[in-house]
Amino acid sequence: MRFAVLALAAAMAVAPLAPAAQAQRAPETFAPLARQLLPAVVNISSTQAVQARPGRPDAPDVPQAPPGSPFEEFFRDFFNRNRPEGGPQQPQQPQRPQRRGQSLGSGFIIDAQAGIVVTNNHVIDGADEINVILSDNTSIRAELLGTDPRTDIAVLRIRTDKPLTAVTFGNSDEAQVGDWVLAIGNPFGLGGSVTAGIVSARGRDIRQGLYDDFIQTDAAINRGNSGGPLFNMAGQVIGINTAIYSPSGGSIGIGFSIPSNLAQRIVAQLRDGGRVRRGWLGVNIQQVTDEIAEALRLPGGARGALVARAQDDGPAAKAGIRSGDVILRFNGADVREMRNLPRIVADNTVGAQVPVVIWRDGKEETVTVTLGELPTEQAQAAGGGQPAQPEPARPVELTGLGLLVAPITDELRQRFSLRAEQRGVVIVEVAPNSPAAERELRPGDVIVEVQQERVTTPAEVQERIARLRQQNRGVALFAVEGQGGQRFVPLRLRGERGSPG
Repeated sequence: MRFAVLALAAAMAVAPLAPAAQAQRAPETFAPLARQLLPAVVNISSTQAVQARPGRPDAPDVPQAPPGSPFEEFFRDFFNRNRPEGGPQQPQQPQRPQRRGQSLGSGFIIDAQAGIVVTNNHVIDGADEINVILSDNTSIRAELLGTDPRTDIAVLRIRTDKPLTAVTFGNSDEAQVGDWVLAIGNPFGLGGSVTAGIVSARGRDIRQGLYDDFIQTDAAINRGNSGGPLFNMAGQVIGINTAIYSPSGGSIGIGFSIPSNLAQRIVAQLRDGGRVRRGWLGVNIQQVTDEIAEALRLPGGARGALVARAQDDGPAAKAGIRSGDVILRFNGADVREMRNLPRIVADNTVGAQVPVVIWRDGKEETVTVTLGELPTEQAQAAGGGQPAQPEPARPVELTGLGLLVAPITDELRQRFSLRAEQRGVVIVEVAPNSPAAERELRPGDVIVEVQQERVTTPAEVQERIARLRQQNRGVALFAVEGQGGQRFVPLRLRGERGSPG
């Protein structure tokens, strides 16, 4: 009762709605729209061969306990006792015929004349046979035109004399949080299911890949809805339903759809050429934090993408982009944060010459980059340069930072498994609760730059830090190479030993 009273009081305190907001009403019914769209939504059934178990080809797989689990011996003894012929182990059985595993999903027709169907890649991944089931339950064998695992999109073609109904893509950029949407699909094999909800959020990054930019909706999406369309109230596809957040496996009102503006470009390339060609810049990047922005004196605070490394012979390196540059704009598009850049680059045409605005040495510069094509597998570029000469000196403490560093010697190279060509200053000790520990620096990491200047000896590191302190700079920007590659680490400069800081 108390909750109800508080909710009522809060509602009464809300300011009156603006006339435009008052005019918006929930639809009385979705029936006419659903009736129009249902024939264009299809069920996808894919099958693949699964090796049958000896003895019982139709039997489900035997559950396995994790190695070392206290249940491991229990499971082994139980199934040995219950083998068809008894005994702890049976002779090897002859190879049995394969059985068929089946996967169900959804899709939609975008070209009735050509029979083009769009779905998720994970719905048909690894399938030996794909069938598209129309709204009248007609099953048609489908041809796979192409897939793009990076965005989880697949394009199929069906051939039939039956008249087909198609839907069109809409502009997902126009979808606003709070807009009504319909999801139609094949949840749990129950084809032709319609659910309604709203756009809950946009631009969601759910850590599925470099190009995450999902529309979030509370329209019920369950297993089997994958690959189905998310419609706006004009009957246009603004998303492809692809994932849900659910501890139980059922809908809890958090579903994710690939935006149509991303999907359209992928679908067009898969349909025409069977594969996707993406622009490639050839940089390793990291997020610009507030402290990195302060260290680089970047106006406007944390924004852009910090280049941790320009890959050898990549488009960026050839254009003069180098480690420590911050990419602010790419071909006219603002890079608001690091994760925006891969998607912006990928959307540009391979071979195009594009202007890139970078922040370097305290000012903006513009370079022109000729985009390459994103390789299927990114090769790991080897480091260059000559090995550093051993410097017979003791480790040096970087006061106020919690670091003990040393020149790279043969003994330290072997101790920390450093590359033969590795240059810089190696960290041999990190003090607990220090600025370095807070930034997760570890023994064996190698400092290669301080404030975007190359260092090869502890004395050079000390000199760079002393200069920054003289300039009353609060943060020093270190370029550090570790097991995960090179990254930039901002360290807050505390005072010297015995001084406040």
